[in-house]
Amino acid sequence: MSFTGDLAELPIVDVIQLIHSTRKFGTLTIQSQKGECHLGFSDGYIVSANHLNNSIRIGQILVENKYITPEALDKSLLDQKNANGARKPLIRILIEQDLIKREDAYKGLETLIEMTIVEALTWTSGTFSMNLDTIEISDEYKYFPETLHQEMLLNSQLILMDSLRIYDEKMRDGTLKNIFFSEGTDEKDISFSEDGNQIVTADLLGLDALETLLQKVPDKFFRLEDKDYSEEHRRVIDEELGTLPRNRRDELCSFLTQISLQSSSGKQAMLPGAPSLAVILFSHDTFMKYALSTICKNRNHVVFTTDDDVSLDLFIDRSFSRGHLPILVVDDPVYIGEGYEERTASMLQEKREKYPRISILQLSSSPENQALQPQGLEEGAEAILPRPVFGDRSDSFVARMTNLLTAFRSVLDKSFVQPERVAARKLQESIEILTTLSEPAEVAGELLSFTSGLFERAVTLVAGAVEMTAEKGIGVTGTKGSGPTGPLMFKIPLGQQSVLDEVIEKRTLFYGHCSDPVLTIHLYSAISSPRIPKILLMPLVMSGRVIAIFYADFGQLSPTPVLIEHLEILSRVAGLVLDNSFHQKKLKQMAQPRQA
Repeated sequence: MSFTGDLAELPIVDVIQLIHSTRKFGTLTIQSQKGECHLGFSDGYIVSANHLNNSIRIGQILVENKYITPEALDKSLLDQKNANGARKPLIRILIEQDLIKREDAYKGLETLIEMTIVEALTWTSGTFSMNLDTIEISDEYKYFPETLHQEMLLNSQLILMDSLRIYDEKMRDGTLKNIFFSEGTDEKDISFSEDGNQIVTADLLGLDALETLLQKVPDKFFRLEDKDYSEEHRRVIDEELGTLPRNRRDELCSFLTQISLQSSSGKQAMLPGAPSLAVILFSHDTFMKYALSTICKNRNHVVFTTDDDVSLDLFIDRSFSRGHLPILVVDDPVYIGEGYEERTASMLQEKREKYPRISILQLSSSPENQALQPQGLEEGAEAILPRPVFGDRSDSFVARMTNLLTAFRSVLDKSFVQPERVAARKLQESIEILTTLSEPAEVAGELLSFTSGLFERAVTLVAGAVEMTAEKGIGVTGTKGSGPTGPLMFKIPLGQQSVLDEVIEKRTLFYGHCSDPVLTIHLYSAISSPRIPKILLMPLVMSGRVIAIFYADFGQLSPTPVLIEHLEILSRVAGLVLDNSFHQKKLKQMAQPRQA
């Protein structure tokens, strides 16, 4: 399993737990503006760690824990420096020279790993990636079982708990700075307290934006804005598509660079209410994942990549929990891995059944005249895009790859942000919320919230025998973004042959221009008149009786198109929810005497 993602969307704690539960071997790389950390895993256990900018030093850890003397450290560092090309890791030198006990060396390395995790936990933005089958750890920090003749496996769950405990204790005691060391830092650039200890600032540790350890973090994909995009694209293309002629590689590099430069110069305007997309790329093809990720970053979408379906549920659940719409992009089974040719179809059906709101796109390497085959659509994919095969002629491959990336970008831009799709998604979400409610006040609150999303002002009017009472409002006494306010408590009489009486009598929605004098006198004297009198009156019906009406208008703005049928559907669903709740309560009451 290999995967990549954004720390802002998936906390590093969840990533480590996933690696532990799937018992993987490899290197987890965590990057941020503060630097880069590596954690090595074997069978899901943490075996090594390092921070490449040397902000944590094993030698100082060993001295502070009194495993070695400062003199022993100085001697070993000097021997290491004089070794030139035969340079050995510090731990190895200390053991070979009998300057440290073997068990103390293990304890020091364990402390190093804990401190590295603590530092990584403080990073609130950045990226992570898991590289399978290789442990790439700096010699300065790596654990060497070949040399030490003993395997050190740290239980990932336990070390996470220890790291969180250490973080909490250090924060409480004001000693978090003691965890971090800065090797090679110029002494004149370090601040010291009166007792001679270094003062480590929140900004230095990356804690300046940290309020709580697991808070919601910025939802922009981490990127260095001054990055040389063409250099990075060329490196990946040369590594993955090196057999292509140079002119074709240059053509592909130019295409990707143009996309990246567009992302630097500004994003396209998103429609109000358009969903934030989280794109999950399921493939083993490194270049395909890289190229599609470039498109996603250009559109500022969250991106996860993986080649193992074990991690898919974690990414999908995390996307929904952050308010994103997950888009699962499934590569041709040939490019995913062994066994997926047989089980991709069942996997897509499973994801569709488990996550009805997920969108699925599939790539196909079939000939173009067979690419859009009904079977793929029946398996749960909404669309199938033809993908190039690297064995194609070089000119054909590059042309088809750029066509795929262009089509993919168009699908993301148009298929998931169209007003009709956005409105349908909001309706579906509101219906799902309604089905979890039971009380009239809760149901009315959801209807008011949904209505205010379509209009500038909305008010709940509770129906009585002879009058209506204004309860909560949105956009009436405050800004629309401030949410519901109230109770408003002004009255509107019934029985005046007004439009309100008509809605109650017919139990049907009214939408259109209205100059009803009852509204003018009793409603607009309390909330002011809209600039254009195009209004909504939507009834909430329970047991055949209107118990509330939702009034809405566009305030001082011009009216915009509204899908009235969505409001009608939601109003009816709300009534059914209340009726069902009422009957459930009645049946429960009837059953109680018999139980007694």
